[in-house]
Formats: sequence, structure tokens, C-alpha cells
Amino acid sequence: MKNFFCFAFIVTAFCFFCACAKTARYSPEEIKDYPPEIQERINEGAVMIGMTSLQVRYAWGSPATIHILSPSEDGKPREEWIYSKLGVFMDKRLLFVDGKLTDIFPEPKNIKQQGKE
Repeated sequence: MKNFFCFAFIVTAFCFFCACAKTARYSPEEIKDYPPEIQERINEGAVMIGMTSLQVRYAWGSPATIHILSPSEDGKPREEWIYSKLGVFMDKRLLFVDGKLTDIFPEPKNIKQQGKE
């Protein structure tokens, strides 16, 4: 029982410190030339379709995993980035084609798709 409480304490402390730590992934100078909407998203820690891989890194940091996929039909390089929280829970998969974010899985709830309202 003592080991369980020690383990629970360590896990709780780890989660607390991870949640409280806010590390800067960029400086204002690095993002000043981006459009205002992109700067706002980066400052909010949010991503959107059309961002470059560098802009996504500024917003979310490095992904847990990067998969290099086969090229698109027109020969453009494709990558899948996976961001994980608590292991497999809350995974976000991002698809980049030619260095631009084209898809987010699962889709954010606040973004409406064209033709789906």
C-alpha cells in the first residue's frame, strides 16, 4: 500500500509540474513576419490548416512521432505528425503535404467544414 501512495504522489507531482511549466517555443522576433492570424494562433497554442511545419512547431512544440509517408499523387512530400497527451489518449494527428498543414485528426470541434453545418 505504501508503494501505491508513493507512486500516486510521483504521478500527481509530475502532472502538476508538467501542467504548470510553460516553455517558450519561439520569440516574438521569430514570428513577427507572419500574418496576424498566424501570430495569434501561435500565441494561443493553436494550429490551423495552411500553417507551415515551423509555425506548428512554434504553436505546439515538437510532435511525439513523425511518420514519413509516400509522396502525394503529384509527387509532393507528405508527413504525419502525432501529438499525444497521456499516452494514446487525446492523440492529434496532423498531415503535412509539401510542408503545409492539410488535415487535423480528430478535427477540432470549433472548425466547421465546408458544406457541413
